[in-house]
Amino acid sequence: MGIVLVLVFFAVTVVVERSPAGTTIGTVLDRFTSSLWLRSDDFMRAIIGAFFVAIFAVGGVYLTPDLQTPNEWVSWLQLLIALLVFSRKTMPLAAAGIIGLWVIALRDYDFFHLLDYLALGVGVAGYLALAAFPESKYYQYRFAVLRWGVAIALMWSSLEKFAYAEWFHPLVEERPFLTFGMPRDTFIPMAGVAEFTMGFGLLWTALIRRLSAIALIIIFTAAVYPFGRIDLVGHALIMGTLFLIAADPTPSGLKLKGLVPAIGSVPAGLLAALVIIAGSYWTLHGAFYDYVAAQPVVTAPDGELLTHMPNAEHPHGMAVPEITAQ
Repeated sequence: MGIVLVLVFFAVTVVVERSPAGTTIGTVLDRFTSSLWLRSDDFMRAIIGAFFVAIFAVGGVYLTPDLQTPNEWVSWLQLLIALLVFSRKTMPLAAAGIIGLWVIALRDYDFFHLLDYLALGVGVAGYLALAAFPESKYYQYRFAVLRWGVAIALMWSSLEKFAYAEWFHPLVEERPFLTFGMPRDTFIPMAGVAEFTMGFGLLWTALIRRLSAIALIIIFTAAVYPFGRIDLVGHALIMGTLFLIAADPTPSGLKLKGLVPAIGSVPAGLLAALVIIAGSYWTLHGAFYDYVAAQPVVTAPDGELLTHMPNAEHPHGMAVPEITAQ
C-alpha cells in the first residue's frame, strides 16, 4: 500500500510539474529559498563546521553520536575538521579527515555497520573536495555529490526497519504517539517505505526532489522534540543538506520529453533503486553475518529502553550458534 501511494503521488507530481501549476509552484519555492541558495556554499560550510563542533562537544564519538569511542583525541580531530572547512585551501584536508575518521572507526565497529554512515560521509567529503576548487570543471557537481550521498544514506538506513524491525519495538512501545494510531508492526515498515522513497525522491525531478526534501525536513525537525538535542546533532548534516536540496532551483532527474515516459520512469526508477540498494544490503549482510540473529529487548543501566544492540562486534545482532539434530 505504501509503495502504491508513493507511485501515485510521484506520478501526480510529474503531471503537475509539466503543467503551468508546476511553474507557479517552482516560482513560489524560489521566492522563499532564493536568499539561502545565493549563499549556499557559505551555508553548507557553516553547517559542516557547526556539526563537527557539536560532535566535539558531545565527545567520545566518531562522526555521529551512535559510534562511541574512548579515544579522546578523536574529539579533538573533529574540532580540527570544523576549523578546516572555512578556508578553500584546507577544505580538502577536512574531506580527508572525514574519510579518515570513518576508516579509523573500523577498529571498533564492523564494516557492515559502518556502511550506514559511508554514503553521507563520502557525500560531505566529496562536496568539500569539489567546493575547494571553483575553477575546476567538476565544481558544478559539488551539490549533486552531496545530494546523492544523503539520498543513498537515507535509502540504505531505511532497510533496517525491515531487516531489524525489532530494534524499533522498544522505541514505539515507549513513545506510542509516534505511530499515529497504527499498529506497531504496520507503522515500522511504513516508516521504512517513507524513508526509502523520499530518499529516492531526492534523486528525481526538481519538484519531486524539493517536495521530498521539505517532507524530510518536517519529519526530522518534529523528531527533535521527543528525542532531544543529541538527535538534532546526529541528523544535522542531513537536515542542513535537505535545506539546500529544497532551495536548489536547478533541474534534476531524467530529462524525458514525453509525459507518459516521464510517468513510467517513476516505477522503473524506484524498482531499480530497490534492486540496487536493497540487493546490496542483503547480499552484503549475508556475506558478513552467517548466523541466526536474535534481538532481545535491551535495557540501559538507567532503565531506559534501547533500540540498538550495544555490541561493537555485532551491532546488527548477536551470534547464535546453529542447533543441528544429532
